[in-house]
Amino acid sequence: MFINGLGGLQVSRYSLIKPEIKPASKMTNNDAAAEAAGSSRAGGSKQQPKLEITEKVRVLCLHGYRQNGDAFKNKLGSFRKFASKYAEFVFISAPHVAAALESAAEPVPEQRSWWANKDDGTFKGTNRGGPAFGFQESLRCVEEAWKTQGPFQGLLGFSQGACFVGLICGLAKKKLTSIRPEFAVLASGFLSGSLVHMSAYEEPISIPTLHIYGQTDEIIPKQMSESLAAQFKNVEVLEHSGGHYFPATAQQKQTFINFFQDRLQEYLEHQELQQSGNASFIEGTTAEDDEEGSGSDANDAEVAAMTADLDESD
Repeated sequence: MFINGLGGLQVSRYSLIKPEIKPASKMTNNDAAAEAAGSSRAGGSKQQPKLEITEKVRVLCLHGYRQNGDAFKNKLGSFRKFASKYAEFVFISAPHVAAALESAAEPVPEQRSWWANKDDGTFKGTNRGGPAFGFQESLRCVEEAWKTQGPFQGLLGFSQGACFVGLICGLAKKKLTSIRPEFAVLASGFLSGSLVHMSAYEEPISIPTLHIYGQTDEIIPKQMSESLAAQFKNVEVLEHSGGHYFPATAQQKQTFINFFQDRLQEYLEHQELQQSGNASFIEGTTAEDDEEGSGSDANDAEVAAMTADLDESD
């Protein structure tokens, strides 16, 4: 269901698993602060200070084709400000330098690429049936950042980076990567057309996701982003009236705040369960982690097999 907003903005929130229903008894931090203040006034004492959020979810961010981590961070300044109360964002750069725009030109070191899906070493989101040169190296790069710069709870990507996030979520579902995202944000995303990636889309993904795309995007038409969103079960969509960019105006502000506020609440509830010594939760998590750890060598072999044929043909 879409809700029309200002200036052509459309927002929808839906879950194919079950509708998101919040218990009436559950209070936000602001609600709790208001209640505490009301009780204080009733008792004739001084008003209690407003509750402060001291923890945040941490999000690993993947840039688009011909961008890099620093450039992407700068472009998301307003967005980061909107969500800064609830989330911390870490930006990394792809390991590959993108091919030059013209055959006679030199590659620009600041223009990075996660992988190439054309025989000439370039990348185009609409390309179908092509290779995925360099993908395995990029996956290892993100896995290393997830491990050494973490802990992280979520992933965020734009364009090729959003395509990559979708692939990582699919690989995580099949336990073919050490990355375990609890949520994801995918802006101007799309399904990879590389043949070797098809198996990553075999199983629906249930983690909460926010999909952002423009009605007039000519680089990644919104139908491509909708196809990516269809791979997920617990989906929120933010559709804006613009093109191929990450929107961050007052029109989108509340959607971003709501999404990350919900993710932080889920994270804190998760932490509370762990700290309370809930035996069934801890034992279940440990057993799953042990199973994943024991199969890590097999997982590495399967991921390597996904790109082996492509590396030989390169």
